[in-house]
Amino acid sequence: MRDYYEILGVERGCDEAALKSAFRKQAMEHHPDRNGGCEDAASRFKEINEAYSVLSDPQKRAAYDRFGHAGVNGQGGMGGGQFHDVGDIFNEVFGDVFGDMFGGRGRQARGGPARGNDLRYDLEITLEQAYAGSEVEITVPVTMTCEPCEGSGAKPGTSPTTCTTCHGAGRVRASQGFFSIERTCPRCGGSGRMVMDPCVECRGAGQIRKTRTLAVRIPAGVDDGARIRLAGEGDAGLRGGPRGDLYIFVSVKPHELFERDGLDLLCTVPVPMCTAALGGEIEAPCLMGGADCDGACKIEVKVPEGAQTGRTVRVKGRGMPSLRGPQRGDLVVELFVETPTHLTARQKELMRELAGLCGEQQHPKAAGFTGKARKFWDSVLGQA
Repeated sequence: MRDYYEILGVERGCDEAALKSAFRKQAMEHHPDRNGGCEDAASRFKEINEAYSVLSDPQKRAAYDRFGHAGVNGQGGMGGGQFHDVGDIFNEVFGDVFGDMFGGRGRQARGGPARGNDLRYDLEITLEQAYAGSEVEITVPVTMTCEPCEGSGAKPGTSPTTCTTCHGAGRVRASQGFFSIERTCPRCGGSGRMVMDPCVECRGAGQIRKTRTLAVRIPAGVDDGARIRLAGEGDAGLRGGPRGDLYIFVSVKPHELFERDGLDLLCTVPVPMCTAALGGEIEAPCLMGGADCDGACKIEVKVPEGAQTGRTVRVKGRGMPSLRGPQRGDLVVELFVETPTHLTARQKELMRELAGLCGEQQHPKAAGFTGKARKFWDSVLGQA
């Protein structure tokens, strides 16, 4: 018979953590289910289990260290009479991975209260609603506790009975070869109870599906992708368990005028060429009223003299409100200088006169570009 320490691949003086780690590695490698039911793997797996069942017990390990296999005969080996349940060992070593797959410690009580499912609702709102905050009504299909039977599933005046197969445990154990497996009771479905005379309303389920209308408060400043949690508005729990939660996932529709950047609102506004050249004021849309903003949600924006396309003008405090404080973002107006079209003969004459009067001082970027272009052309022609 092979040495137990050799089987697990550990030193004689190893601690409990090293022993458990070695067993975990060996058991996972040689488990029959991972080796297609191979007989050699099953034999090896049983050998590993035997070694760990002895070495993990301080008293058995001390006897084994002193007397070898003779010291543990009849205490848990293949040559003894008491078999160490593989389910117990797996629950101890693999409980964090497999949960209650093999039964044993750490299993939650069956047939008791169970929390209801969480629900998700996708809500699309406008930028105006996100800006000011709003209250919207949503319709959500949810699972409700059946009122006539109060969630028991049994006809009013009757009660569920204890399952005769699992005796109320909700789980049954079955032996398969050298180890046993615990599974959900096939008769009661894991509830531990049986409804002999079901409720007419819910047909024994204890729950019914209904549509609920809820008022949801959208906070001002909410952003695209935000999530709002409504505690206790999800599905009803089983057997008196608490309700789940409802999660509102918010998406904001694209706006035809504004684009959001954090707390700032970006807006592109066309500017007449003359206004851009001379300076002046233009009207820009905004989402907030005030002393300098009329009822049509317009605000006067100053255009600096000589403004070019792409220049931005920042209007403080006209952006989105913050969810976390009183501060607000800015309205960022991007100027787009518009060239006039469909000119009359007189207008064209004036434009030609203006073009003749303007020089490099009035067109500094054009003059700079022309100088760079000439150097490029000269270098190309010089190489030709």
